[in-house]
Amino acid sequence: MAKEKVVNEEPLEKQLWKAADKLRKNIDAAEYKHIVQGLIFLKYISDSFEEHFAKLQAGDGEYVGADPEDKDEYKAENVFFVPAEARWSFLQSHAKQPDIGTFVDEAMDAIEKENPSLKGVLPKVFARQNLDPTSLGGLIDLVANIALGDAKARSADVLGHVFEYFLGEFALAEGKQGGQFYTPRSIVELLVKMLEPYQGRVFDPCCGSGGMFVQSEKFVAEHQGRVNVISIYGQESNQTTWRLAKMNLAIRSIDSSQVKWNNEGSFLNDAHKDLKADYIIANPPFNVSDWNGELLRKDGRWKYGVPPTGNANFAWLQHFIYHLAPSGQAGVVLSKGALTSKSSGEGDIRRALIEDGNLIDCIVNLPAKLFLNTQIPAALWFMSRDRNSGRFRNRSGEILFVDARNLGHLINRRTRELSDEDIKQITDTYHNWRNSEGNYEDVKGFCCSASIERVKELDYVLTPGRYVGLPDEDDDFNFKERFAALKAEFEAQLQEESALNMAIVENLAKVDLS
Repeated sequence: MAKEKVVNEEPLEKQLWKAADKLRKNIDAAEYKHIVQGLIFLKYISDSFEEHFAKLQAGDGEYVGADPEDKDEYKAENVFFVPAEARWSFLQSHAKQPDIGTFVDEAMDAIEKENPSLKGVLPKVFARQNLDPTSLGGLIDLVANIALGDAKARSADVLGHVFEYFLGEFALAEGKQGGQFYTPRSIVELLVKMLEPYQGRVFDPCCGSGGMFVQSEKFVAEHQGRVNVISIYGQESNQTTWRLAKMNLAIRSIDSSQVKWNNEGSFLNDAHKDLKADYIIANPPFNVSDWNGELLRKDGRWKYGVPPTGNANFAWLQHFIYHLAPSGQAGVVLSKGALTSKSSGEGDIRRALIEDGNLIDCIVNLPAKLFLNTQIPAALWFMSRDRNSGRFRNRSGEILFVDARNLGHLINRRTRELSDEDIKQITDTYHNWRNSEGNYEDVKGFCCSASIERVKELDYVLTPGRYVGLPDEDDDFNFKERFAALKAEFEAQLQEESALNMAIVENLAKVDLS
């Protein structure tokens, strides 16, 4: 009987990641990501160029008499011009040569010279000694299989998806440091679906690798909208991360001309001083103590109180609010400590945001282990400039609290992720509460619409658990049964580990050390 052919059910991006990771060898993930992401980007712009080149070469219809080597022909179609020595076909034909790294670095230089918007963006790290030519050639062959032969739209979608997936995998591989450039997909998706940025100006003043922008454009596209009705503005203080953002956006054909870099950061050197955004979506670094607050004591952004020099949380909140348009909305991630802290005037700022500003719309308490770069508990803050009228019902006398700590699932021992169902549950709750036609009800242990008077009674503490209470089923919690079950699980785990240790000892005893 003939053996059945085994079909690899893994998605393309997972297969590619495993293959690329095998070629990494002795290179740190932090360095390797620029090599792999750089090649994926190069493949994308080369695919786009080659497709348009073929149309120009055929000379049909509007392209009659067109010159395939005329740069203006590509500029008119928003396609990057790729010189001959930088095209993927040229590089792949040289993939087995010992100086392939030099060829790739020169290709990156040539592309930057022909496309001013990419100046200073592309990595030139391929001729380094710790990247052997055989591994680089293997990577080029691997990336060559992505979206091969597809039209530009399909190619951009597949390559963009792979680029984004690899960003997440590299962040996981790097651990704590990786989280500085990457906000986990499920959190970005939750923020975007809560705010629903269909059109307008979207701003992220600590934009990392640009995930908030990509997800916003995806959201509009998925709801049959026109992505050109969104304009994005961003700022990033880490130049290496900014380069990733520029590539991430270019591969999605998203205009990144207003995504700026300076090493001073948003507080000292605000790159968009006059911007009033319709949506702000951000994940600023938690509890930053060295934010140069002492130099900004009289800054005009501190309308609700001067933030302490030892913690930037309330500086970030007021920076976001300063940049909100009159009907603007914001969804941001902050350390959970900002919900309760009273030190150095933080409690007074929080009270002013609630009472004087009427800005706080919703607080979502997040599960632990969602972030790669910190174990600090986090919460989402949703703020709105116009809670009295506009597209939604008047919510000025209340705040929605959602306790989502029990949602999510582990994807490894250290990292948790929100499922699509989790995101929908939180999002539906918020929209039912916010929208005029919504059908909202409090759910014990999960959500509560609390009056400002109730918040005042609790001294303006915004921890959702204080308001939502315990779920009904917890009223009948049987401590003895739960303790017995946990004890049994613990004892079974100990027995398993003991058996494993005994097996190791027995195997070592058999080793001949003579």
